[in-house]
Amino acid sequence: MSKHQPAQRLAQFLPYQLSIASNAVSTRIAEQYRKRFALKTTEWRIMAVLGDHGTLTQRQLSQQTLMDKVPVNRACKRLEERGLVQRSPNASDGRSHMLELTAEGHAVHAGIMPLALKIEEQLFSVLSEEERASLLDMLTRVRDQAGDFDAESLAD
Repeated sequence: MSKHQPAQRLAQFLPYQLSIASNAVSTRIAEQYRKRFALKTTEWRIMAVLGDHGTLTQRQLSQQTLMDKVPVNRACKRLEERGLVQRSPNASDGRSHMLELTAEGHAVHAGIMPLALKIEEQLFSVLSEEERASLLDMLTRVRDQAGDFDAESLAD
């Protein structure tokens, strides 16, 4: 077996390539919203999910973002301290709280989305519209095939 064989296998290992591509895209976008809005990746993901879904519990946020509850909890506290998210009692479960964007949080979300979409357009300009649609379809099918799991199981 040559020295180069493991690298060649890794270069052909789709989960690895998917992870590398995801990290590269996330890092590129994160640089911009860190500079302009002083938000970390975890904070922006939470704001994006709340912006899309409305009021959620921290457990629901963990499930939606596939992030462990500890970073979600920290990010929610930072967002709350900054006045971007507000916490209210959960009427259906006294052990948890509901989280939602504040008016300022909605304003920041609205400011970031055009920037994120512009970066998305730049990054994916190497693909045709058909390729983009196909990639989205393929990623959705792969994600569905991976099945449901609790974000906390990722930490194990």
